Amino acid sequence: MTSDPTAPWWKRAVFYQIYPLSFQDTTGNGKGDLQGIIHRLNYLQELGVDALWISPCFPSPWADWGYDVRDYTDIHPELGTLDTLDRLLQSAHQRGLRVLLDFVPNHTSDQHPWFQQSRKDRENPKRNWYIWRDAGPGGELPNNWLTYFSGPAWEWDEATRQYYLHSFLKQQPDLNWRNSEVRKAMQAVLKFWLDRGVDGFRVDAVLPIIKDALFRDNPTLLEPPLGKDMGPAGWQDRRHSANQPEVHALLREWRQLLDSYPGDRMMAGEVYTMDSALAAEYYGQNDELHLVLNFSLLNLPWDARLIRSYVESFEAALPTGAHATVLLGSHDEPRLATRLGESQARVAAMLLLTQRGAPVLYYGDEIGMQDAPVPAHLRRDPWPEVSGLSKHSRDPARTPMQWDPTPGAGFSPPGSKAGELETWLPIHPDYRERNVKVQLQEPHAMLNLYRRLLRLRRTSSALQSGSYRPVAEAPEDSYVYYRTHGDQTVLVALNFAGEDRVLALDGPRPGRILLSTGLDREEQVMLSHCSLRAHEGIVVQLEPG
Repeated sequence: MTSDPTAPWWKRAVFYQIYPLSFQDTTGNGKGDLQGIIHRLNYLQELGVDALWISPCFPSPWADWGYDVRDYTDIHPELGTLDTLDRLLQSAHQRGLRVLLDFVPNHTSDQHPWFQQSRKDRENPKRNWYIWRDAGPGGELPNNWLTYFSGPAWEWDEATRQYYLHSFLKQQPDLNWRNSEVRKAMQAVLKFWLDRGVDGFRVDAVLPIIKDALFRDNPTLLEPPLGKDMGPAGWQDRRHSANQPEVHALLREWRQLLDSYPGDRMMAGEVYTMDSALAAEYYGQNDELHLVLNFSLLNLPWDARLIRSYVESFEAALPTGAHATVLLGSHDEPRLATRLGESQARVAAMLLLTQRGAPVLYYGDEIGMQDAPVPAHLRRDPWPEVSGLSKHSRDPARTPMQWDPTPGAGFSPPGSKAGELETWLPIHPDYRERNVKVQLQEPHAMLNLYRRLLRLRRTSSALQSGSYRPVAEAPEDSYVYYRTHGDQTVLVALNFAGEDRVLALDGPRPGRILLSTGLDREEQVMLSHCSLRAHEGIVVQLEPG
């Protein structure tokens, strides 16, 4: 039995994030491309995901590897052409796969023609498309706002004798969303891609899109925020540089545009906050974001009590009818298997694909890819340089996908110039053992755990769209919950500990283990005395009653 087939596709979907530079190279230049994604669509279909989120593929000088956009309505020539994108959409749709593009509205590249015009002189028609401010009376910065990457968020422009605002790199000037011309131009960008047939957008950096009109200083935090936060700006209460009330009206404008197209077009937004109530506000009244990407589980310590507590707070904050999301991997964070270790990464896979809401899977996590060593001279991420901290590098989590055990891991075409050391980022040295081809032949491999979890989720109405109810009497260091839809109930029990635990629920209710993270256990159990091995998760189908 499956869930309601009339529900919007994105309420039933599992999303798969592709970092296009690192997925599949078909030209031999050591960089992945859109044709490479087309080449691997059969793999993605067989894996069992429903939608692809493609990180930015637009023309860019690569200052922040695609998140500095030079042209919003074209494809970077190293990644393909508009025709390639059209073929990708057609090929994906033929396989029942949806495609989301990454929309970057907060800022452009400093090489975008809009900014090149804006910085020419103060009277230029594009001047007010960006945020320019005079220095203070004593030559000081316009205010105390900080970037997410390094220090002050203001860069001096000697030619026009003003500062411009950049919430990220200085090569990424912030757009002025209080300017109606900017709104119209970016609305036209969304329409351009919707007309080509994209199914939606992942909206980057939603919170800082609109800033305080008075440019007031942000208060400084005296204690670090819960979990991790991005860069120096995480030590400020960003009440003036982010989360302005006007952004909700902007999201409603975009939502109206999306809703005017057939096929349940949608947008998922990066609302980067640990505040579940704040994140939930960006659903609006079912008229803003369709999905709010929840990064909190990715940032919290891997502790059963903390994870459960946050899930419950997010569930409680959701507006009526809103659909949650679950993320445990991202291009901005260390890889899941590196953070948790292989055993707990398997438990995390079960958590990801059995929680209520839309799971988002980061490429390579399905084979347990780990952070790769990237020596300083091969580093591409600008964050370590601007922050002065090598630990900030995101490169180790962005290395090429490991397809097979041949030299180069099957990332570039056989015999091409791009070998193991000539890809845009180095391939992890463990690729001979950890790759798709090898794991497909190993029944207990991580890849087969993901494939079985995805198959189980697709065929179980309880897992796909059922209610969520936590179990209060769960053993120490474990997280246990029910998912129920109609007369179907499954119990998910996750052991975060390195020791065995015993699940002892009230009543002698029987069930059958459908899947264990060890892929070696399918048996009848009694929930009054059910064993959980160290680092094990199980999905139990309960008998009616």
